[in-house]
Amino acid sequence: MRPRQTAILYNKYKDLIFFNKNIIIAGICSFITAALATQLYYTYFNQSHVANSIVALAIEYCVYFPLFGTLYYFDNRYRYIDPSTGRKNFDVIKSDIRKLFTAFSISEIVYSISKVSFTFQFLQLGALPYQASMFASIIASTLSIVLINIVIIRVVKLFRAKP
Repeated sequence: MRPRQTAILYNKYKDLIFFNKNIIIAGICSFITAALATQLYYTYFNQSHVANSIVALAIEYCVYFPLFGTLYYFDNRYRYIDPSTGRKNFDVIKSDIRKLFTAFSISEIVYSISKVSFTFQFLQLGALPYQASMFASIIASTLSIVLINIVIIRVVKLFRAKP
């Protein structure tokens, strides 16, 4: 692919690229935190596979959503400024929040169910808690990222070009 074509594709999909970058960064941070917390929880508090699976999920969400929200805002803050007044356009902010909520609601239901199920199954198979958490996160994240991209592009059209 020639540099000009690459630049055209990049500019066309820049918002989606940054969106996925934010998902991946937040996902990696929550992934590492959950793996460590899962091992510590299993070692020092409770060896229940169900409790450990749920704790891993809760810890991931406590890291993932605040970090994703912060990264997303910094990458997209230009979208929320009205060029004519220079002030924040709260209608655009509300619209994006609704679209993000819809997209994440759908993908996170799939993520939550698959994460807990896979963590539980890996623990049942004898994997160490941090390994079970990591393997389950990788599988659940893959499903979630594919689904959220489909929802963002096809259903809620978060990055639709302005006329």
